[in-house]
Amino acid sequence: MSTNIDESKAIEALSALAQGTRMNVFRALVRAHPDGIPAGGIAAACGARHNTMSSHLAILVRAGLARAERQGRTVIYRADLDGFQSLVRFLTRDCCGGRPEICAPLLEPLLQFCGCPPEASCA
Repeated sequence: MSTNIDESKAIEALSALAQGTRMNVFRALVRAHPDGIPAGGIAAACGARHNTMSSHLAILVRAGLARAERQGRTVIYRADLDGFQSLVRFLTRDCCGGRPEICAPLLEPLLQFCGCPPEASCA
């Protein structure tokens, strides 16, 4: 996903996350970042059939929220944090109308919930 996404791409990403299994998969990929998770491992962890999980993963990849990398016969999936950051940036881009003091109280608490030290990048 590019750093400046349009409304249709943001809707696609939000739609991908609006399904329970995909939300759980995305969160698992974020937790496993940067190592990623093999497709079979994701399916086993979610108790899903491989073909069903393949569909969910393909939707996340098309939405710019996950990346797939083939390593031999295994496909490793990773969260696309650049894509997720682009989505968050799209959602908050106009929040303050040029007055950052309005957005700061909304955005600063997000760092507290991500579990990252302040100097680390969470997006």
